[in-house]
Amino acid sequence: MNRIIAGLVAGLFSVGIAYAQAPAQPPAAQPAAVTTAAPAAKAELAAPAAPGCEGKAVSKSGKPLAGAAKAAFIKKCEGGSSAAAPSSCADKAVGKNGKPLAGAAKTAFMKKCEADAK
Repeated sequence: MNRIIAGLVAGLFSVGIAYAQAPAQPPAAQPAAVTTAAPAAKAELAAPAAPGCEGKAVSKSGKPLAGAAKAAFIKKCEGGSSAAAPSSCADKAVGKNGKPLAGAAKTAFMKKCEADAK
């Protein structure tokens, strides 16, 4: 009886080692339901890695933006909005004597420059 149990345990152990060393099945051998979901998941993972503004267009939850939200984000990212205007206005905020503007003069200039940029 002990020899039979020892033989079964040894057999199961050797089968476990054989399965552990066997190569994994290729993706083509998986069921169709799994393979159709895999490309969509891969596309979502690949989208943030894409270069440029379109690759950066993801929501706070990590999902890619679509429609108007995506269009607005790409426009802003490419510099089509007034987001880039304050830095260029700050560079232009210089008085007649070549010194940077300060105080009320700078505030008025910045407000006018940003309004003109829109």
